Amino acid sequence: MPASASSRMIHNHPEVVAVQPGGRCLSPNAALIGVPGSRNRLDTPALLVDLGALTRNIAAMAEFAAARNVQLRPHVKTHKSVEIAVRQIAAGAIGVSCATLGEAEIMADAGIPSVLITSPIVTVEKIARLVSLVRRTSPGEVLVVVDHPRNVADLAEAVAGAGLSLDVMIDYAAGFHRTGTADAVAVVDLARQIKRYPFLHLRGLQAYAGNIQHLVNREQRSQAAAAVRVSTAAVIAAAARCGFVFEIVTGAGTGTCDVDSRECLFTELQTGSYVFLDAEYMPVLASQNGALPFEVSLFVQTAVVSVNHPDWVTVDGGLKCFATDTGLPIVARGTDPAGCYAFCGDEHGLLFPAGARPELGARIEFVTSHCDPTVNLHNVYHVVDGEMLVDIWPVDARGK
Repeated sequence: MPASASSRMIHNHPEVVAVQPGGRCLSPNAALIGVPGSRNRLDTPALLVDLGALTRNIAAMAEFAAARNVQLRPHVKTHKSVEIAVRQIAAGAIGVSCATLGEAEIMADAGIPSVLITSPIVTVEKIARLVSLVRRTSPGEVLVVVDHPRNVADLAEAVAGAGLSLDVMIDYAAGFHRTGTADAVAVVDLARQIKRYPFLHLRGLQAYAGNIQHLVNREQRSQAAAAVRVSTAAVIAAAARCGFVFEIVTGAGTGTCDVDSRECLFTELQTGSYVFLDAEYMPVLASQNGALPFEVSLFVQTAVVSVNHPDWVTVDGGLKCFATDTGLPIVARGTDPAGCYAFCGDEHGLLFPAGARPELGARIEFVTSHCDPTVNLHNVYHVVDGEMLVDIWPVDARGK
């Protein structure tokens, strides 16, 4: 596949990507595309994607799902990129999962098939947007989860009034309990209500346990995932006894897909972070010999902007550049990886070097602590192949 699989390439479609309305350039690095050695000449801080590693990660997960006879519906909350979603679909994914309505609008409007919105859409304003999205897509291309009778009634009224129909999934609180029906009784009750509305089509069950994806201890994570599968299977069985057979059972994630795909419970996987990895997922996925099933493909490149302090050097990546919810970025390139990073304000970080001190202007690349929210801090991906910048992709759903 060429460097860009969609029509949103910055060098082929500058009117779409390179310049925002009002004329503001999204990246000062566009002129470096195709220039030998351009990876080390980027204006910083810059969000980088290693094209080779990304491509191999996408292929590896697609091959894994196919070998387990389970479908793949990757979560775009990780990358928020039409370009990457296109590549996932081309590799065999049946559609995408979207955490927000804004992400779903971006993906569906770009032609990405089978978009599942994994959080309830409940306000009047968002329901109106959802109806508009359903109207401009093919039947069945947009699915949304529900977990409350009032929401079911509101959705039914809205789509009926528009002369449309809507595919829905019942959200089961398998993980955080931040959303979802509490138990089998609630699932069956909600299924009965959905059945009363001819404009709603019940397609299946969502059972996503995000709270166990990052458990580092493999045995603990496996046991927790097994408990989720047991409770989910009980819900499915209870629904079947009442005449409700779920065509789709969606869930799992990058941290549990290996065990969640063994028992034919889930019909599709909502893996997301596998495309990039981050410092939080690396120890989760590492095998006993330290090998990873996927490669780190996402980095933030910074430059050393001050070397005056004897104990550290200062880089131009801080709180506005890296996610801050889980740990710290780790050194990947440009200096000894044993060096340590510390936040030092909005625009700066401190690098406590191991070994030789980096010089002024040196480019230091970091593995992000948490890929999803880090991506949301940046406008574009700088796509590199070895030492060359080969493309620039927009973070299409940033802020959505």
